Amino acid sequence: MPNIKSAKKRVLVAKKKTLRNQMAKSLVRTAIRRFEEAVQAGDKALAAEKFSYATKKLDQIVAKGIMKKNTVARKKSQLAKKLNAMG
Repeated sequence: MPNIKSAKKRVLVAKKKTLRNQMAKSLVRTAIRRFEEAVQAGDKALAAEKFSYATKKLDQIVAKGIMKKNTVARKKSQLAKKLNAMG
């Protein structure tokens, strides 16, 4: 446990930021899961809508610096492949 006042503050700030990042990542995972469900159901229109939402959230998470640019680019590419494979 830190004894210095500034170190105590850093612990609190880090905890807050960690929670914020976890919430954002969870939101992205949910968006991706909903897209996957639409693909499994075979509903191309719904899947396209969910794909658009998921990519938007992925872009937002990169802008905030929560995930790396290349990781998100890879995920978006994987999602696009699944959407295009639907035919």
